[in-house]
Amino acid sequence: MKVPYVEDKATRGGQSTPSETDVSRMIRAEVETWKSRRGPDWSDLMIRLAAAGPSPWVIYTTASAALVVILFTAYLVGSWLQIGAFAQPINSHLH
Repeated sequence: MKVPYVEDKATRGGQSTPSETDVSRMIRAEVETWKSRRGPDWSDLMIRLAAAGPSPWVIYTTASAALVVILFTAYLVGSWLQIGAFAQPINSHLH
């Protein structure tokens, strides 16, 4: 934002402090011509996407189905590799 230069020490013949209306006019002109250079506002975009996203019951149903698939796969892999409770006991005699 462009602001007029104001010295700490007043000098004769120098530029005086701008009036409140001048400052208000300069700020208004700067705000009206300002354009975002960053791109979209991500927080606002995420809020709009959350409002337009799937309903919670769809998310919970999908997550439950994924959990069932993961547990069933773990059961099959554990059975095939004979690990954990699916392992065969080893007969050893310790004296």
